[in-house]
Amino acid sequence: MSSPAGQVPNKVVLAYSGGLDTSCIIPWLKEQYGDCEVIATAVDVGQPDDLSQIEAKALASGASKAYVIDAREEFLREYVFPTLRAGAIYERKYLLGTSMARPVIAKHQVEIALLEGADAVAHGCTGKGNDQVRFELTYQAMAPHLTVIAPWRSWDIRSREDALAYAAEHNVPVQATAAKIYSLDGNLWHLSHEGGALEDPWHEPPEDAYGLTVAPEMAPDTPAYLTLGFEEGWPVSLDGQRLEPLELVQALNTIGGEHGVGRIDLLENRLVGMKSRGVYETPGGTILATAHRELEHLTLDKATMRLKDELALTYADLVYNGLWFSPLRAALDAFVDRTQLPVTGEVRMKLYKGTASGVGRKSPFGLYREDLATFGEDDVYRQADAEGFIRLFGLGQKVAAQRDRRLREETLEVAR
Repeated sequence: MSSPAGQVPNKVVLAYSGGLDTSCIIPWLKEQYGDCEVIATAVDVGQPDDLSQIEAKALASGASKAYVIDAREEFLREYVFPTLRAGAIYERKYLLGTSMARPVIAKHQVEIALLEGADAVAHGCTGKGNDQVRFELTYQAMAPHLTVIAPWRSWDIRSREDALAYAAEHNVPVQATAAKIYSLDGNLWHLSHEGGALEDPWHEPPEDAYGLTVAPEMAPDTPAYLTLGFEEGWPVSLDGQRLEPLELVQALNTIGGEHGVGRIDLLENRLVGMKSRGVYETPGGTILATAHRELEHLTLDKATMRLKDELALTYADLVYNGLWFSPLRAALDAFVDRTQLPVTGEVRMKLYKGTASGVGRKSPFGLYREDLATFGEDDVYRQADAEGFIRLFGLGQKVAAQRDRRLREETLEVAR
């Protein structure tokens, strides 16, 4: 939704990152809407940028006020970890780092807009991307009366090169350059890179397209071992020490990055109908997701795990498509909560040259029984029982085969 004809917003709350696009948007809004009031809202979800100066930068760029909100723990507890427990992975690879961050940012932006009595909200998402949908669906869910301004869908800037020129013309300081013009997005869960040299899918990503991880071939020659603890699917400890989500993810990002864990190169299907290439780094998230799956292999029965895997695809689509505040996601969370009751225990992980592998797992609620699975002598499993089981299990297949044989014989008889 854009401004209705003839209606000029008086007060706009901008989702502000301090990056190239949103830095240009502040002066653009004031030019476009007759020096309207612009309030910048920066939400800290663990992005690598230095936010200590972001308020001063926003005010210097023309904002009347700037909010900086620390949502790091909220991001992990209420968005990242529920998605982790659901097992949601988009298109086989992507752990949804950007997708989960947008609704929490938009939620706080709307809360500031309601607090300040604003009549509009604005974002810096392009008309080609998924983020515009994620922001605006959150606006619709929380405050559908607010006007939405999306400059990338209406201004004359058509490229990042244009945005750099606009910033220079308006004396807006930015870090992006024409030489290194990747579109970056980072938070506690991941760092993503798009654009620039990455737009040719034939070319291997250059090393400067990574920021959290070392190249696997440069990682230590000695593997690292660590133990992760879970309670009902929630990550709670590292090597026996209980940690808050922020501490845990930061520690895993560090050690995972040192061992080159969590790099992916993905040609993904965007919601708007095109494919795009993204390079994602999720070191801590990759370790946690792998460990969580290992523990589920120990504690979930076959039917539950199969259905959970099917619904994980739906969950991933909901998150990717910006439907975080939908009734269906809340319903799926209820299912996930029930499946996670036995997912308590520890997983020992091995990190080596870009890989994160589960090499040990234990749980008080594990379904694995050595006395049943052993190939050695046992007094629990009666092997003679297998004969009757196989006969019953294959009965349908046997009857169908007998029928098909009769059909073939009848067909041959008619042919004669």
